[in-house]
Amino acid sequence: MKRSIALAAALLAGLTSVGSTPGTAFADGGGPGYHDDRKGGEHHHGGEGAVFVQTNKAEGNTIKVYDRDEDGRLTKAGEYETGGLGGFTIGAPLDALASQGSLTYHRGLLFAVNAGSNTVTVFGVEGTRLRKLQVIWSGGLLPVSVAARGDLVYVLNAGGEGSVQGFKLHKGHLSRIENANRSLGLHNGNPPAFGTAPAQVKIDPDSEFVLVSTKAANVMFSYEIGRHGELARNPVISDAGNAPFGFTFDTDDTLLVTESGANAVSLFELEEDGELDQIGPSVPNGQQATCWIQRVGDYFYVANAGTSTISSYRVDDHGKLELVDAVAADTGGGSIDMTTSDGFLYVQNATAGNVQGYEVHEDGSLKLVTTVEGLPKFADGIGMEGIAAS
Repeated sequence: MKRSIALAAALLAGLTSVGSTPGTAFADGGGPGYHDDRKGGEHHHGGEGAVFVQTNKAEGNTIKVYDRDEDGRLTKAGEYETGGLGGFTIGAPLDALASQGSLTYHRGLLFAVNAGSNTVTVFGVEGTRLRKLQVIWSGGLLPVSVAARGDLVYVLNAGGEGSVQGFKLHKGHLSRIENANRSLGLHNGNPPAFGTAPAQVKIDPDSEFVLVSTKAANVMFSYEIGRHGELARNPVISDAGNAPFGFTFDTDDTLLVTESGANAVSLFELEEDGELDQIGPSVPNGQQATCWIQRVGDYFYVANAGTSTISSYRVDDHGKLELVDAVAADTGGGSIDMTTSDGFLYVQNATAGNVQGYEVHEDGSLKLVTTVEGLPKFADGIGMEGIAAS
């Protein structure tokens, strides 16, 4: 459901291409591999992998790596400098970047935002070892989210007007795509207030649109992707509930969106023109600050930062969104971003300074199997944010 013509026109009035002068870039080769975050890994089958946590430290951003065994337990395996600085949004209660997807794993590569230095770092992943391949300008101010699919990568910048920058991926190297830098026209400062900063960027499963969620604007932007990865000059702007934050796809053309202002989740259909139409009513969970969402098999888990809980949802056989359990887990530590690895759910807890891993049962219930401590706790407006897994 599109917003009124007046509001759409007002937003579009601010949409212009951001300047194209890049910052310094350093690059060499990279490696293959494949990961699809929609598959979720329903019920683990004894594989091993790694979990990556972004510290977002202001004095120097790093990635901590943990080895995951077949039972979901994590052990420390190393820490790697990104070559950039961590950052923050103003007034964030416990999530410094106020976003989902600030650390992204794709095709044997790890993409990390350096919000404090306006860059993105690309690592090659070899088991639990990282190799820095490139540090490149994000195309804007305060990068907070990265989306990757196939050979396309898009970065969401939250500072100033907000912007999306597109890149082509080749052998572990990102190169900027001409006509793939678009302003969101949000008129924020830099850094922006956490409530007015955009939250996430994602590519739809058919690679036809780049979608961006906002908060205070209560809308989502859909940019059509051109033949070479370029973006339509003007997006389709759709109503997306009360402060849309995180989102993920259920099918190729349906997606679930968290409403952080309503503490609810909504189901939308992505139309052929990029418009989002809501399917059924929003489904509240009775928790506070419902922001992040992660699919694991048939279930969708949302992190409620205000109550430090995880709620579970599913889409039933009739395509109806339903709440499975308002409190599937009580983390006790300020739950923010999440990831999945071989059917396990891993939750980043900002105020506790830890990551918890949960075994996902067939009925969607969760069992705590591991906790790793010693991560930066949220304090003085900044803390860790960003988690991904192989």
